[in-house]
Amino acid sequence: MSRPSPPFVSVRASERLAGTPVVRRGAKWWLATTAGSLLVSDPDFTGELDRFAADMAVAERAVAELSLQLKARP
Repeated sequence: MSRPSPPFVSVRASERLAGTPVVRRGAKWWLATTAGSLLVSDPDFTGELDRFAADMAVAERAVAELSLQLKARP
């Protein structure tokens, strides 16, 4: 049985991991392109994607905090 994949047209740019063709839907990572979507199943690769996504989230929060601090300056 084939697994449902996220169609490329339904992938918003904001869902992509740092502008890459990598998308997380639920607990699964997908490579989504105009040619189709492929479930990422390699545990080492998905582990790296998880770590990279967590690092990106930390960086985005830090940038948002700095931005708020700069706006609060007189």
